Amino acid sequence: MGLQVIGSGFGRTGTMSMKVALEQLGYLKTHHMEYVLKNADQRAYWHDVATGGTPDWETIFDGYQASVDFPSASYYKDLLAVFPDAKVVHTVRDADRWYKSASETIYAMGQASLAWATRLLPFFRRNKEMVDGTVWNRVFHGRFEDEAYAKQVFRDYTEQVKADIPADRLLIFEVKDGWEPLCAFLGKEVPDTDFPHVNDSASFRKMIRNIKLVFGAVHVLLAAAVVALVWWLVA
Repeated sequence: MGLQVIGSGFGRTGTMSMKVALEQLGYLKTHHMEYVLKNADQRAYWHDVATGGTPDWETIFDGYQASVDFPSASYYKDLLAVFPDAKVVHTVRDADRWYKSASETIYAMGQASLAWATRLLPFFRRNKEMVDGTVWNRVFHGRFEDEAYAKQVFRDYTEQVKADIPADRLLIFEVKDGWEPLCAFLGKEVPDTDFPHVNDSASFRKMIRNIKLVFGAVHVLLAAAVVALVWWLVA
């Protein structure tokens, strides 16, 4: 069946809430970066995309009925060419709030791994190559830390989506607007439950702290091992 809904909104525009909402509406499963990081096949597929491979989109999205979030969001035109009947939901939010959230969560998580770990440990190196190649370098041209530049990319991207997608196939959506506009666009009945608002900023910050603690501990242990080896060699 392939993708029926393509989310073109950047990460940290309510994409986790969208994932939960779409799955509640019956779009099982909804692709999200969460699945990429937890699934070895997905990591391999997207690493190949990030490093210049030719994507097999049907294989990448096999079993998925919708997609949201990075890395798929910035490939919406490619996906529409393969899944031409899909509708596009573009999640948006205030640019200032988006940048603050993204810089403190998804970007900070990528920076939490120490340089030596990404050089020496293949798992972390490949993950960094995957995320940089599909998001930070591809979308923001390696300039995400330039706040004004990143915000302009964010704004320009929404205008590009509007120019690319016919109005009858596109919904510009803020998750605060709830079920009604989303269900009307997708032709679904409004659920009798509240629209999910999943704010995972706290879990991101906890994850970042844990990553730093683990790498810090490993760094200390490696340093101690080197000192012990040198002492043994010269004793």
